[in-house]
Amino acid sequence: MDRRSDPVDLGHDLEVSPLAYQLTARIFRFIEKFLGVHIKLHHSHGQIAAGDIFLFNHFARFETFIPQYMIYKETGAYCRSIASGEFFVQGDVFSKYLLDVGAVPNNLPDLLAFLTAEIIRGRKIIVFPEGGMVKDRRVLDRRGRYSIYSRKALERRKHHTGAAVLALATDIFKSAVLHSHRTGQTSRLNAISDSLQLDGMDALLTAARRPTSIVPANITFYPIRLGDNLLRKGAELLNRGISRRLSEELLIEGNILLKHTDMDIHLGDAIDPANYWGFADRQLLRLLIPRIENIQDVFALGKSGTLAEGMLARSLRRNALRVRDEYMRRMYRQVTVNLSHLASRAILHFMDTAGVEIEKAAFHKILYLALKNVQRATNVNLHRSIRNPEAYSGLPEGDCPGLAQFLQNAFRTGLVESDGSRYKFLPKLLKEHEIDEIRLENPVAVYANEVAPIAEVTEAVRKAVSSAGEVTGVEFARLRFDDEAIGFAWDKPRFSKPRHRKINDEETATRGGDPFLLIPERAAGMGVVLVHGFLASPAEVRGFGDDLAAAGYPVIGVRLKGHGTSPWDLRERAWEDWLDSVRRGMVIMSEIVPQICLAGFSTGGALCLLLAAQRPSCLKGVAAVSVPLRFRNKGMIFAPMVHQANKLVGWASSDEGMMPFRRNNSEHPDINYANIPIRGLYELSRMVEELERRLPEIECPVILLQGDEDPVVEPKSAEIIVDRLQTKDKKLVVVPSGRHGILNENVGSTRPSVLEFMDKISNPPFRQENSTP
Repeated sequence: MDRRSDPVDLGHDLEVSPLAYQLTARIFRFIEKFLGVHIKLHHSHGQIAAGDIFLFNHFARFETFIPQYMIYKETGAYCRSIASGEFFVQGDVFSKYLLDVGAVPNNLPDLLAFLTAEIIRGRKIIVFPEGGMVKDRRVLDRRGRYSIYSRKALERRKHHTGAAVLALATDIFKSAVLHSHRTGQTSRLNAISDSLQLDGMDALLTAARRPTSIVPANITFYPIRLGDNLLRKGAELLNRGISRRLSEELLIEGNILLKHTDMDIHLGDAIDPANYWGFADRQLLRLLIPRIENIQDVFALGKSGTLAEGMLARSLRRNALRVRDEYMRRMYRQVTVNLSHLASRAILHFMDTAGVEIEKAAFHKILYLALKNVQRATNVNLHRSIRNPEAYSGLPEGDCPGLAQFLQNAFRTGLVESDGSRYKFLPKLLKEHEIDEIRLENPVAVYANEVAPIAEVTEAVRKAVSSAGEVTGVEFARLRFDDEAIGFAWDKPRFSKPRHRKINDEETATRGGDPFLLIPERAAGMGVVLVHGFLASPAEVRGFGDDLAAAGYPVIGVRLKGHGTSPWDLRERAWEDWLDSVRRGMVIMSEIVPQICLAGFSTGGALCLLLAAQRPSCLKGVAAVSVPLRFRNKGMIFAPMVHQANKLVGWASSDEGMMPFRRNNSEHPDINYANIPIRGLYELSRMVEELERRLPEIECPVILLQGDEDPVVEPKSAEIIVDRLQTKDKKLVVVPSGRHGILNENVGSTRPSVLEFMDKISNPPFRQENSTP
């Protein structure tokens, strides 16, 4: 007989070892720091402190240790978890470790009574109600009911009710304790307290008054990679001919550990089992509770053969099913939805409704629309791959890292083919696979199954497929502009943490830093991309944007990355990030009108010229005001040197550098940063060097405006730029002013000159020449 099949005589080995917990914490800190997995726990309603029984889905073996670590890390509380009895062998080192960290075998005698006692003592209980790894993530049957495949029975079965029974039984025991207190049975309470090794009767009553709480949670990995790894190769080398099952598990789980993978753990709203007792149930409980003297008596209810106990036992089973169904529903709703989920659902929905081939551009658009739809869904957990526009901004053009990774897997596994300008979805997508093959053979099905319980995802994809051909250019532009607004809302809190407070508290800007989009009812055939300057925000050009809209020009005021939030944000950005912001603005405006004029102030004007050097086909001209090529402040030449010194200090220590910021004396402190990151000055110098090199490549019409006594930019900068431009259609307007911000302040003829230029280059001219708004 296999000794692993029988309950193990554990003696006193069930005591949790603090040393083992500390060791486990160090191991997982190592995993997070040096390996590829990034673990993030999401909770918002105090579920960890209040929770008693925590339920998790099961996809990888090592995740069975993660919940204990995260709960211990958050609260310092020890946990109990249930593991298969086959893992517990007398004298086995691994078995000893499992016991030390609180795991108990599922064949432990009186297991539920033991766990109830642990809850009363304040321990957290961790349960995997699926009973094993659900490798295909398929938890809904064809009728939409929750069930999973059983490896033992070789058929689908319902999820386990053990957690529900445990919670309901614990609730009954707590009611019995409170009844004993109300009826003055002090000796019984003292006996129970002693048996549970509690610190007196008061501790028992405190535990009994505390509602029993079930917390459903979900662990989601992203992305799933299929390339080989050292873990699987090492196992193959040491154990030639390893099984298909083990090879698959080492491949998937090795890639989770060794390559960059996000492990998001979302805790759902807690369930109180007391809410599932009906009126009749409570009457039965009132009748039977006086008979309960200890925890074992709770689990003996129904065994005496009396009518009342039989009725209560049936109620317990019925309510356990209701609780089970509810916690499984909540557990699966906590999936962290990512881009691969949407792509997988889109492919399968398209195959079901439209066919097996689609233009790449159409698929990218569908996927983007599905993403925007699900962003608007409430109570859906979204991975940052579909929350942060930096991760998906190029999706409509097919230029998105998440999409590339998903397609790479789909191509490699023979699920999708790329045929010129089309994607072809192959029959293998609909083929049934063995449970130990599907993660390798059809990751699309795995992703699609994982979000099948979330109706909002299915609806987001369905709506995207059905409406993609009907979305107008203006509607699409508004969606993409929404990403710019989301990006601003995403960046601001990232740089509002305690370490940023000192610099942020010195900031004086009060004008909003968010981008703007203005579309007049009677719009011109040319639109304007309006770009603010260094250290400022779209607020700097909003007044001129209003003038342009009043004149009939659609206009977008872009926010350069790093601006309008915190100087710390700007410290993280390269000038190429600023240029990408302008390019995105042009893409948005090109959805509204066929012709575009780029207009920018200071650094914004330089970026407009740089983008013009790339000769986009829709570009009609550039209006650039106070463009920096030479600076009044000769200290600018030292910015690269100070930046490099800051980098050296950063590499050698945790300090921020010799001089990470310097103060800024701004003409408009309500708009500009009060602190300049040295990295920003360095990037500004790099941008100016690139502009000087690229000026001869500009072919479109250009107007330059420059104040003759500009205190920031050497006025001769404009003359140098005009001289180096190869375009014949160029003009320099010198404005008498000792101010740098001549566009914001509308000094002299600045705004009228720009409007006159725009009227001239628009085709056909939208307004009469020399007219004003």
